Amino acid sequence: MIDESEEILRIASKGDGVTASGRFAWGAAPGDILHGDGTLEWGPHHVEPACRHFGRCGGCQLQQLDEESLEAFVEARVSNASASQELGAEHIAPPHLSPPGTRRRASLRAESSGGRVVIGFREAKSHRLVELEECPVLAPELTALLGPLRKLLITMGKAAPEKKGGQSRKGGKSGKHATPRMAADIEMTLVEQGVDLGVKGLTAEGLAATEAMLAFAQEHGLARLTMDGGYGFETVWEPVPVTVKLGDVSVPFPPGSFLQATRDGEDALVGAACEWLKGVPTVADLFSGLGTFAFALAGPETKVLAAEAARDVHLACKAAADRAQLPVFAQHRDLFRNPLQADELGKFAAVVLDPPRAGAREQVECIAQSDVERVVYISCNPSSWSRDAARLVEEGFRLVELRPVGQFRWSTHVELASLFVRDR
Repeated sequence: MIDESEEILRIASKGDGVTASGRFAWGAAPGDILHGDGTLEWGPHHVEPACRHFGRCGGCQLQQLDEESLEAFVEARVSNASASQELGAEHIAPPHLSPPGTRRRASLRAESSGGRVVIGFREAKSHRLVELEECPVLAPELTALLGPLRKLLITMGKAAPEKKGGQSRKGGKSGKHATPRMAADIEMTLVEQGVDLGVKGLTAEGLAATEAMLAFAQEHGLARLTMDGGYGFETVWEPVPVTVKLGDVSVPFPPGSFLQATRDGEDALVGAACEWLKGVPTVADLFSGLGTFAFALAGPETKVLAAEAARDVHLACKAAADRAQLPVFAQHRDLFRNPLQADELGKFAAVVLDPPRAGAREQVECIAQSDVERVVYISCNPSSWSRDAARLVEEGFRLVELRPVGQFRWSTHVELASLFVRDR
């Protein structure tokens, strides 16, 4: 019998271990031995997963890696993206990884059948839900709500009024002990006032359901509770206006708004931008969101234009800037359809880009044709970033520094901060 055992040399972008011959093995770590029958012999970098759900829950792919291997994976994802386009990065910093228990936002799924409610992430490559009993990634304040939230959703289902004709809300036959089927998306975010909880796909039908929700929000000290039955968010509970701290500014937080996954990761990304743009007089912060970078950069020496397409987010940024009396000038603008043109960009000494996963092809083209000499590009997708970066390098920019950031610990999702400088 031929021994087909091979060593796992690296972890591919989707989390599989890879051997020299190109064999793949899920759940492997560098240094493991992959035998001919597909079994793994653990090596020096393979550790016990931190969560009992690992292997079923699709939220994490890399809990088998020790810290050294996890850092190497994050750095490799970024450095490989740079090398693939021959960007010539002058310096790649050591990766920054957020610690366990620091994820401050989560999007979960809730489903019920026969009175039982499951809340969790989907299994890998499946629509089945894994009921979360623990999650070492999420902040403890979020995981503590899961059990009570299950009970609330069961109560709401039982309290839902019966439809005419003996039909439940989902069309099934109703009876004395029937509980309507339920499916909802759960959004949880840590804000300054506590946990902001949003439930999408459900409405509070009837007095009993509304009273149960109010009691839940009060008992667990929620910052806000919103429901969206298909017509937009409706606030059920919000004792005081909900805000998030960006820089030194408390910014209104519209329901469902984007926030960096961890405060730790946000500090790493913002810290890079502030270091690279210190003393720059004018900055265009494009795809600015609530002002994550704008409020950190703005000050006596620096004026910032914050351009954002989402109207509620733009208004929140504008209100916070006015209240704090900072030189942040909020502009409501869809940069995909209407990017800042080269002549407009000529008014700024530097640009900060933090686009969605698709990147910013049109806006980057305008930057490439402008006189801007310094660009800080923040990205949550090394692939689209490398495409855009190649266009900047083509027009004379140098990739001075890359900083890999792993906010989504134990997952294959990697972010980065990058600095481009064009010498005149």
